[in-house]
Amino acid sequence: MCGVGDQRDRTVADASQRRRDAALAGYRADEAAARAALADGEAAVRATALGALARVGRLSAADVRAALTDAAASVRARACELAAETDTVAAGEALVAALGDRDPTVTEVAAWALGELSARPPAALSALVEVATGHRDALCREAAVAALGAIGDPAGLPAILAAMSDKAAVRRRAVLALAPFGGASVDAALQAALEDRDWQVRQAAEDLLRPSGPLP
Repeated sequence: MCGVGDQRDRTVADASQRRRDAALAGYRADEAAARAALADGEAAVRATALGALARVGRLSAADVRAALTDAAASVRARACELAAETDTVAAGEALVAALGDRDPTVTEVAAWALGELSARPPAALSALVEVATGHRDALCREAAVAALGAIGDPAGLPAILAAMSDKAAVRRRAVLALAPFGGASVDAALQAALEDRDWQVRQAAEDLLRPSGPLP
């Protein structure tokens, strides 16, 4: 007669096997198996199935949107990560919606992914500005600031400059995000950062102010 512990061990082993099978579907170009795994009861299997579809080259914007409604934050975050590889406007639109996710880990990954896209929806910039200036989680603000720097649109500059007054980690990211920009306001912000109480902020500002730019 098996005990509860034995049953639990078998359940975990079964889920691990299903996750391996989902991963293998990607290497075997088995789209049908990968899609079947999207309906698995274990979040780790569903997240792996998304990666398998991406490996096969069959992850669509519709797949991303569906995964962003998943009950598990880990699956929603994985969908955001893979959307950056999909790199379509439709995937970007799904990422903009994901910036409002109830779990900050999802918002953080969505912000990063938007900074990686080349096919970026028009609403992305203002949505990132909103996260950079008003999100309650510092990691989300930091990711949004980094994305705004990666995008390099002048409309995002005021939010990056505002982040120079945020927590130390956000300030460090803001200094780096200023790299694509120029002008008096940027110069003034970098000069002020030379006196920042955080040494990493000061170092980043020094690197950007060197005539040759930051060291590789």
